[in-house]
Amino acid sequence: MTGDKRTRPLPSSRTPVDLMSAGLHALPRPVAVVVGAGGVLGAAHVGVGYALEQRGFVPDMIIGTSVGALNGAMAAANPGGAAPWLDDVWTRLRRREVYPLGYPSSRASLFTDRGLRRLIARSGLPSRIEDLAVPFTAVAMDLGTGAPALLDHGDLESALLASTAIPGMLPPVDREGRTLVDGGVIAYVPVLAAQQAGAASVVVLSTGPESSPLSPVIPRRRARAIAARAGLLLMHHQIERDLHEVSRHIPTVVVPTGVEAWPSPWDFGHSQRLISTASRTAGRFLDGLRISGPGLYRVDDPPTASAGPVEASTPFASGVGR
Repeated sequence: MTGDKRTRPLPSSRTPVDLMSAGLHALPRPVAVVVGAGGVLGAAHVGVGYALEQRGFVPDMIIGTSVGALNGAMAAANPGGAAPWLDDVWTRLRRREVYPLGYPSSRASLFTDRGLRRLIARSGLPSRIEDLAVPFTAVAMDLGTGAPALLDHGDLESALLASTAIPGMLPPVDREGRTLVDGGVIAYVPVLAAQQAGAASVVVLSTGPESSPLSPVIPRRRARAIAARAGLLLMHHQIERDLHEVSRHIPTVVVPTGVEAWPSPWDFGHSQRLISTASRTAGRFLDGLRISGPGLYRVDDPPTASAGPVEASTPFASGVGR
């Protein structure tokens, strides 16, 4: 760990306790942090983690899917102090470590999962989910039924491998009689799982373009561009549906990252930029956050609750992260 990461300055001279914003402080307990999918953009989760930790915020439970399950488990193991360690992990990651080439053990996937197994082994996590310091759930999908699989007990390694098993790219995981794959297929941002777990409020750590308002852009008439646009729309509609459903009942805060463009899915070289951008953007948002009952609280989105909660409207540069 380099010295500059451990001593990364707070955004003001106030103490972490002073920085606990009225919004975070007002969230009803138990409060869940929901960590969404996003591949290489998972580095943005680390930046938001810095902003939350600098404000003295520790959740009562963490729900993660795909890369969010990996980040979430590490945060659950070290509440209030995971961001510097995750920063070091992400800024050292390279494609060959996560998606190692080589003939897989079966024909079920393009890559093996040995890279993820090594990453999990090096993390120092406990062997069982119950031994994490903060209650944790990894979300996967049952490949047989299409139902979400909420993994909140038992072997931690297999839960994380299941939640990150991108169909076709990484092998499915057989666990407790079910064949499981990446939870992002069915719950890209698993707020429904948080509500089911009994959360009275939710703080969402998403990643970037998929959780921002989409402009009505028609892509170039090329197969790759059309497929990418259709996939983004599918993902966006799933996220919006789940956010609006949960926010009808409990305060649902979507923390912005300032990330507005996707890097290559294999390119981990942008991690430091993503972390810094998300830390600044999330910090400004959190310091302007005010909570007033159930509703959806996020940038550039009017509150959805009839009670009229005031959203955090602290501006941030629209070009950040491009």
